[in-house]
Amino acid sequence: MSEFAIDVHGLRKEFGGKIAVENVDLQLPKGEVWGFLGPNGSGKTTTIRMLSGLLSPTAGTGTALGYDILTESEEIKARMGYMTQKFSFWTDLTVRENLEFVARLHLIDDVASVVSATIRTLDLQDRQDQLAGTLSGGWQQRLALAAVTMHGPDLLLLDEPTSGVDPLARRDFWDQIHRMTEERNMTALVSTHYMDEAERCDQVVYMSRGRLVAKGTVAEMIANSGLVTFRADGPGVRKLMAALKRASGVEHVAYFGAALHVSGTDRSLIERTIGELRSQNIEWREVVPNLEDAFIALTQKAGVAGERSA
Repeated sequence: MSEFAIDVHGLRKEFGGKIAVENVDLQLPKGEVWGFLGPNGSGKTTTIRMLSGLLSPTAGTGTALGYDILTESEEIKARMGYMTQKFSFWTDLTVRENLEFVARLHLIDDVASVVSATIRTLDLQDRQDQLAGTLSGGWQQRLALAAVTMHGPDLLLLDEPTSGVDPLARRDFWDQIHRMTEERNMTALVSTHYMDEAERCDQVVYMSRGRLVAKGTVAEMIANSGLVTFRADGPGVRKLMAALKRASGVEHVAYFGAALHVSGTDRSLIERTIGELRSQNIEWREVVPNLEDAFIALTQKAGVAGERSA
C-alpha cells in the first residue's frame, strides 16, 4: 500500500485549447492536513476536481487512496468527501432532513442513528430542525462538513470552505477538521486564501497560473522565498507607500495593521532605500517574513515567469 493518499504526476487540463493546469506533481501523505494556496484562477479548483475523479485530466497519471484517477473514479468518489466553494445542499430541507437524504445516497445502514451521531459530533443539535436556507454562512458550512464526512471518508477535498465566514466560525470549522483527521486518520487538502488557516496545516502547496510553484511547511515556504523584510511603524507611515513602491530594491510593500511590511531579495538595495527614507517619526526594524509576505512574493515571481514563457 502506498504511503500517500494522493500521488499524481504531470496533471494537465485544457479547456478548449486553453491550459488551466499544467504539469502538477503532488504527493500527499496519509493522515496530514495540507493547505492549497494560490490566487483566483490559479487552477486550484480544477486540480481538486481532477483529484476527486469529477474531472478527467487531459494528461497525467496518478492515484487517490490507491485508486487510479483515470480508471477508478467511482471508487475514489465513494471513499472521499468533497466540499465545494458554494453551499450545495437543499435549502428547503432541515439540517436533519439534509443529512438523512445524504446518508441514503451513501447507502448507509441505520440512517437515523448515524445522522444523530453526526449531529452530535458537529454540535448541530440546536439547529437540526432548522431549514438549511435560514442558517448563517458558518452553520451552513458546518452542515456541509457533516454531510461530506458522515460516511467516514478517508480523504477530504475542501474547496475554500470558509470563504465569507466570520473569524470565530472559521476557527471552529478548522478545529473540527483537525479533530476529525486525528480521530479518523483522514487526509485533508483544503484550498484557502486565509494565511492564518494555511499556517494551521502540516504543509502547504502553492499554485499560480496553473502550475505548482512551491510546496513544503510554512517555515520552508518563507525560507525559500529569499525575502528580507523590514517593518515600518510610526505616525504617517502610510504616506510612504507610494514612494516605497517606486523605490529600488523594494519588490513589494503591504499594509500590516497600522504598519508597513517592506520586502525584497536584495538586502543592500532595500537597506539603501530605507536609509534614504528614514524619518525621526518612523521606526524601522527587520522582521521575519510571514506567510503573506511569501505569498505575495511567489505570486509576483510566478507572474514574471509566466510573462517570460508566454
